[in-house]
Amino acid sequence: MTNQFEQRLDRRQFLKTALAVAGGITTFGVNPSFAGAGQEPAHWAFLSDTHIAGDPDHKFLGFCPYQNLREICHQIEAGPPDGLVVTGDLARLRGHAEDYKNLRELVAPIAQKRPIHLATGNHDDRENLLHAFQKPNYPTWTVNGKHMLTVDAGPVKLIVLDSLLFVDLPWGRLGKGQRRWLEMYLHACDEAPVVLMLHHPVLGMDALWDAKSLLKIVKPMAKVKAIVYGHSHRFAFSEYEGIHLINLPATGFTGYSSQPVGWVEARLAKDEGLFTLHALEGNTRLNGQTTRLRWRS
Repeated sequence: MTNQFEQRLDRRQFLKTALAVAGGITTFGVNPSFAGAGQEPAHWAFLSDTHIAGDPDHKFLGFCPYQNLREICHQIEAGPPDGLVVTGDLARLRGHAEDYKNLRELVAPIAQKRPIHLATGNHDDRENLLHAFQKPNYPTWTVNGKHMLTVDAGPVKLIVLDSLLFVDLPWGRLGKGQRRWLEMYLHACDEAPVVLMLHHPVLGMDALWDAKSLLKIVKPMAKVKAIVYGHSHRFAFSEYEGIHLINLPATGFTGYSSQPVGWVEARLAKDEGLFTLHALEGNTRLNGQTTRLRWRS
């Protein structure tokens, strides 16, 4: 590895190097506009594990994921979020085209006014997802088939990563190329607080195969304040070396009586984040509860 990864790159250097690594830029997203630019706190909706099926009436464990997401989309439309991020497992099991067709129809009213960013999970098919949501003139980085995007969200920066390894198998991995890109990007970007978003956890039994390598990259990067993920269908906050770990609840369903089904409203400022749970079903005891997390310095 050359010393370009050990020193701070200016943005022009980074763009040249990253394009060489990536082999070009593709498109992946729904709406390129962003209403929350500036230094006021950014206001975002964070979702995970929507598990939308081709059949809108499909139920699992007593939950109807389609109805859940429809209700959540109504809440977001009527509320203040500047945009929406879904951290994977968008589709029910194997990422069929009809799953994404239904997903696109559900989020379409939001997409007309606010940006929507989607990460892949282990129940997604990358090709079908890209086909359903590809839009022109909305660049993302592509490295070894993995798709990443960066979002300037007011005072913070969101980096959405791709942890899909095998469709309909539980494991996840970023891969050497994506980790290399991330390290380069973190060295090159400004000092705005960074929130990483992906599907798989970075600690525990369901962690990424290369979670240790990811944490080795971000631990010394003080600008990385939090890692947001889903996968476990659990809602929880924890911490690693001052980095906040935020496990989003599932939107589609949960198999745990202690867990909510819903979404998280995130208000992201330069020095902290406020995270409010909106629980639709399951254990709704914590519905409306806000957790304040101070960023590490």
